[in-house]
Amino acid sequence: MMSHVLNRARWAGVLALLVVGSSLVAVPGAQADDGPPTDRELLAKCDNGTRKCVFHPTGDLSIAPGEHREVGDRAYNCTEDDQTSTRTWEDTTGESNSLKISLKQEFEAEFLFIKIFKMSFEQSFGRTWSSSHTEGTTTSLNVPGGEVGWVTRAPKMQTVKGTVELIFKDRFHGKRYWYVPFEATGPAEGEPSVKTQRTRPITAEERIQNCDD
Repeated sequence: MMSHVLNRARWAGVLALLVVGSSLVAVPGAQADDGPPTDRELLAKCDNGTRKCVFHPTGDLSIAPGEHREVGDRAYNCTEDDQTSTRTWEDTTGESNSLKISLKQEFEAEFLFIKIFKMSFEQSFGRTWSSSHTEGTTTSLNVPGGEVGWVTRAPKMQTVKGTVELIFKDRFHGKRYWYVPFEATGPAEGEPSVKTQRTRPITAEERIQNCDD
């Protein structure tokens, strides 16, 4: 009789361990499902389950020249006298932002946040947001004898920093209030770019490739 009692006790202990073990295995999976959403997932929820979705700029708008880059073809002066050459060029400037998403109008249907951002930007700074801008002209290059000349352009860029505030109607991943930091840089419409003429001596290899002896 005593052995039967001991056997039942042992089996009860084994079953208890199995139940506890299975519970411990299930918990990490539940925690993974409740992980925080990505910033992209949050922005995709703007006006899609939210009571409020707005971009709050932080500080003033920054407008400054971007990086200088070469535009148009180079002018090789293979003579000993100074020469003037004209070069026609065209250059397009794009945008960038901290979340690596395009802010172009055609993507507003996928991310309504884009339209919200542009409206807030215009209201805050009295300027429009541009995702790309193309500039082109003809430049006269003054190239000394035995040198090569080219044109560089540094477009004026506008940079804004801020926070996207999202307030959900119902809890989203356990919270109703979410905040996403956001920074974007794009071409400053109406602001003249910085154009520079540069020259240097022609190298021996360049002379072989571009000069007729």
